[in-house]
Amino acid sequence: MFPIRFIRSSSTGRTREIIKFYYDFKSPFTYLALEPALQLEKDYPVQIRFIPRSFHTQQSFGGNLIERNRLHVNKVQYLDLDCQRFAKERGLIIREPKHSFDSRLSLIAGLYADKHQFFHAFASRTFELFFKRQLNIENMDEIIKLLYETSKKDKTFEEFSQDFQNYFNSQGQQDYLNAEIEAEQDHVFDVPMFIIRDELFWGHDRISWAKNKLDSLKLRNN
Repeated sequence: MFPIRFIRSSSTGRTREIIKFYYDFKSPFTYLALEPALQLEKDYPVQIRFIPRSFHTQQSFGGNLIERNRLHVNKVQYLDLDCQRFAKERGLIIREPKHSFDSRLSLIAGLYADKHQFFHAFASRTFELFFKRQLNIENMDEIIKLLYETSKKDKTFEEFSQDFQNYFNSQGQQDYLNAEIEAEQDHVFDVPMFIIRDELFWGHDRISWAKNKLDSLKLRNN
């Protein structure tokens, strides 16, 4: 059901190790982890496999905003402060969303973009616009427009729109469910999450540990 651990490049013939990267477009810390994750593919003979995993605020922070006690509120406020610090260092804009979003539509769009080999462009733009509060990830029209803008544009917009909607209403739902099942099997409790040979690395600031793991496996591009 799930992919093998290694893949051979058709262009170079070299074997590349697959690293799993669980993400959610409404997670600011996943936004911070995206570019470092992409950099791994340049520095090591690895291929990042992007897998959607919906980030559940209630599970992570203990209920909705009304139900949280003062301890949970303090935790959320501190995490937001940390996020702003990291974003400022990178020159990124991360504004707290005005309400809790359901990211399922955007995550299925990510699966579609990945299948058609333009995930990197779509993901980067989705994160940027969402955290500038310029994208509603629950709006089908906005998601389709962004998908098309970041795609290879080898179809008309109308053909592209229909193709994505067909995918969303059928195979996309199954692909999303498969990703959820895989996340459960991988014991993924939050995002962003890197998995290298079954070892979990949670958080964008664990990238140095992920690199140490790859170095210990003697994985380096020449």
